[in-house]
Amino acid sequence: MSDEEEDYMSDAFLGKIQDVKPGVSMLKRVKETMKKEIKHKEANINNRQKTFKEKEKESREAALENSISSENKGFALLQKMGYKAGQGLGKKGAGRVDPIPLNIKTDRGGFGMEEVRKRKAEEELEHYRQKVRAKQQNDTKSLEDFRSRVRTEREERKLEGDLRRSQRACEQLDSQKGISVPREDWYWPKVESNDEEDDFEEKDQEEDEIVELPIIDKLQILTSYLRGVHFYCIWCGATYNGEEDLCGNCPGDTAADHE
Repeated sequence: MSDEEEDYMSDAFLGKIQDVKPGVSMLKRVKETMKKEIKHKEANINNRQKTFKEKEKESREAALENSISSENKGFALLQKMGYKAGQGLGKKGAGRVDPIPLNIKTDRGGFGMEEVRKRKAEEELEHYRQKVRAKQQNDTKSLEDFRSRVRTEREERKLEGDLRRSQRACEQLDSQKGISVPREDWYWPKVESNDEEDDFEEKDQEEDEIVELPIIDKLQILTSYLRGVHFYCIWCGATYNGEEDLCGNCPGDTAADHE
């Protein structure tokens, strides 16, 4: 509780209400005393001495509210040159009518400080906008990279699936023609073996291979083999009667042609 606030339950305050007529309720006594205290404080505020700044402010506001009188030297000079009150400045009276407004400086900053603060605020705002734009660009790039990665993985899985289907079809069609050994090892599905010797031979063979063909190249070679030798299209899922039947009824030799 501040010094200006009165504690209405203290002994000092209750002692002020002892002179009230007997028979008046305590609540009414307190209310009347509070009113007296408020009036007393208002009187003190109105009667206190005004500071120099307050007097200066009141004097300035009063002067600004009143128009310039003919006693003003500058106004007297204007009148001698033909100026009339309410008329605009200039030869044709098209200039300023009201005086230049007074702008009182209340802070302790030097001249030009306001411009420095304004420029600094603009720089901070521009820096913030750049950060927001950079974050948006990074988020967009990350989203595009993610979509591209997902699309690439999906296409790779599709190619792997088409290659496995082609290998199974190649093994089946070769077997029907009495071919017991594939033209290339990867033409047929890889056989899982538990024999350690076979594993060692596979490893040696893999080490001898200089370049491993990409899946898309394997798929293109194998599908060309199936179409040229067996007249079979994995995307149609059918064996045609010959090259003429294949070329006339199959949409094409790629998966995109069958979409």
